[in-house]
Amino acid sequence: MIYDYTITTGKGQPLSLADYRGKVILIVNTATGCGFTPQYAPIEQLYLDYHAQGLEILDIPCNQFGAQAPGTDDEIHEFCRLHFNTTFPQMKKADVNGPDELPLYTYLKAQKGFAGFDEHPFRALLEKMFAEADPDWDKKPDIKWNFTKFVVDRQGSVVARFEPTADMADVEACVKSLL
Repeated sequence: MIYDYTITTGKGQPLSLADYRGKVILIVNTATGCGFTPQYAPIEQLYLDYHAQGLEILDIPCNQFGAQAPGTDDEIHEFCRLHFNTTFPQMKKADVNGPDELPLYTYLKAQKGFAGFDEHPFRALLEKMFAEADPDWDKKPDIKWNFTKFVVDRQGSVVARFEPTADMADVEACVKSLL
């Protein structure tokens, strides 16, 4: 269950996900130097619009995709605050795939695997890049790129996975339906 996991805040403090029991949670791996980085703006808007109704956002910076999240946790936080006015909490930078992945991500990927990219200007580029590296890339549950989002309902169940190519309006509709 999602509430069994603990992650680390950007300030180095442990955060038990049990603290979010009864909340809708959007978990997203982010990066400050990515083509999807502008998604910080609609994610912040979701937080502003729905936090009072029970939405929590867990922003987990990750440098595994094109080294697009360089810098310290403080530098990443400052970038997000200055460029996107983010007010939702950011966690410690972490891996979401591989031997050092957060156990939370092992769980999330087991609950909702990769189901393909949505129509998006970056779709063909991403698919080509992954196919050249691994012919079975699309059959694996791994996180494919920055700004993959998981939505957790108030009971702690992972109900949706949105790839970075997903329309943020779809993410919002999912979140809103759970509040």
